[in-house]
Amino acid sequence: AMVWGRWGQVVAIARYRYLRAEGKGALHREHMRSPQDWLLGLGLALALHGLWGWHSPDHLLLIGISGGGGLILALATGAWLNRCLGGHTGDTYGATVEWTETLLLCLATLA
Repeated sequence: AMVWGRWGQVVAIARYRYLRAEGKGALHREHMRSPQDWLLGLGLALALHGLWGWHSPDHLLLIGISGGGGLILALATGAWLNRCLGGHTGDTYGATVEWTETLLLCLATLA
């Protein structure tokens, strides 16, 4: 869940408009290298899930839910906040992390 929360934050920084030029989150936006940063994160997240599946083949359902659900939730959380607010701030970058992690852990609990 932690990997997908942080990856969702990187995607939100790379993809959506930043609302306040003077905010602390603007620093992240200035130093973002898109698409290298979010593609690297996606590759690492998928590689970790692959290693988990290789190490624990009896947990494939949980691994699939974590991988697929994490990817969808990370993208959807940032997109939803962007749609509601018209962009992002440092606070919504943090909210993207927390909400993605929380929703993914709830989803994994149901499995």
